[in-house]
Amino acid sequence: MSRVKNKLSIRPGLKKEDFRLIAHGGFGDGLNAYAHSMAWFKNQLYVATTRGNFPFMSSRLSIGLNTWPVECPEDPFELDMRAEIWRYSPNSESWERIHKAPLITGSHGKLITREIGYRGMIVYQGNNNDKPVLLVSTWSPAKGPGPLILSSEDGATFTPTCEPGLIGLPVTTIRTMVMFKGRLFTTPAGSRGGNPNISAHSVVYESKKPASGQWRPVSDFGFGDSGNKTIFEMAGFEDYLYVGTFNLEGYQVWRSTVDGEPPYHWEKIIDRGAYRGAFNQCVLSMYPFKGALYVGSGIQGGGVDRQNKIGPAPPELIRIYPDGHWDLIVGDARETPDGWKEALSGYMPGFDNFFNGYFWRMCEHQGWLYLSTFEWSALLGYANRENWPEAFTGIVNHVDPQFVLERQSGFDLYRSFDGENWIPVTTNGMGNPYNIGLRTLISSPDGLYIGTANPFGPKCMRLNDTRYRYNPHGGCEIFFAENKE
Repeated sequence: MSRVKNKLSIRPGLKKEDFRLIAHGGFGDGLNAYAHSMAWFKNQLYVATTRGNFPFMSSRLSIGLNTWPVECPEDPFELDMRAEIWRYSPNSESWERIHKAPLITGSHGKLITREIGYRGMIVYQGNNNDKPVLLVSTWSPAKGPGPLILSSEDGATFTPTCEPGLIGLPVTTIRTMVMFKGRLFTTPAGSRGGNPNISAHSVVYESKKPASGQWRPVSDFGFGDSGNKTIFEMAGFEDYLYVGTFNLEGYQVWRSTVDGEPPYHWEKIIDRGAYRGAFNQCVLSMYPFKGALYVGSGIQGGGVDRQNKIGPAPPELIRIYPDGHWDLIVGDARETPDGWKEALSGYMPGFDNFFNGYFWRMCEHQGWLYLSTFEWSALLGYANRENWPEAFTGIVNHVDPQFVLERQSGFDLYRSFDGENWIPVTTNGMGNPYNIGLRTLISSPDGLYIGTANPFGPKCMRLNDTRYRYNPHGGCEIFFAENKE
């Protein structure tokens, strides 16, 4: 009888129809491209944006597009690139912009925004006697002073807590922050004049008092491996802090109890992208769920790294147990030093979708694990395919990009109750093909909030068109699904 009751008490997972759109068009400004970070603080939802991703990439990065999907000035800072923070009140169902990045004088003597984006957000409380504070990690332009960690006690005023570059490091962005054992851990993720994903400073930093800006390094550079270009993701799971790296030979996963005196003892438990190699270039997501740590991979650039000629290739999902052994959940079957591994879900990389470039974010909600993707098929009609693998172009060259956009494009969101059996929630970006990624998921007392990456605004060059026109479906979107009873 108890088993029957337990089964009946399982709450059903969310379906696409459970979600409703609560913000669209980049909060009315299509330059708000990414809902890049999100937090639940003081019974309200906070969403921070990154602005003008396509114009910024057009001037900085080669991502292999013949035609840029959106209108881009030669200098992206001719646009308003000041990142924003928005607050949603569930009671009134209303949004309020509470912060916009200030203008500063850059190293070239001109006015620029202090931040183009806010990549991380966390509610931090060192111990029970401390007031919880909302912390936000920033993305600084190369000609700016460097990234900061902003702090807010009231949810309205955001104050820098550290010197630019955390401790004066020559970096541009901080991606992830993790609270573990009463301390905050972070690591730089970008370099000046270079790649926003490669810091060339792969060190874990720790603070017992982040509001005071006191930080110290607690790991060796790259854990002694120069191939670890960046520490890309972190998560606390049971007694260990786990970190995942960016490595051209395949990501590594390290862990430490972070006890004793720094640099702490770190143990490598996954090597060479779980023995898939370069196609598992970096760890994009980590999340503990029902006794194991789930790790999602990706290749920078949305699944194809043109600079290093890696990909395109879809991501994999593994899970790691406290004793260090691991399972392949989504991916290619293979022989490894840890034995033969087959995908327990039955899915090949990318949930059988070659266009999925990242397993981007994970979140537990009402006993289910939700996993989102970055899906790049909306770019197919703009892409330069000259250097793509012949086997891939032999297929996609016979597919109409407009057909793909209408029937394939948009992020995927999957859910699982046991980590092995996965059910699609949406495979078309919640009905908007320009929602190429689901970047943020937050479980709240009332339900699940999700925020998209949608850089196709304000004006977009539609496929088979010759002019940039206003795109009503461009700019990030926020959806909400109420709890199931």
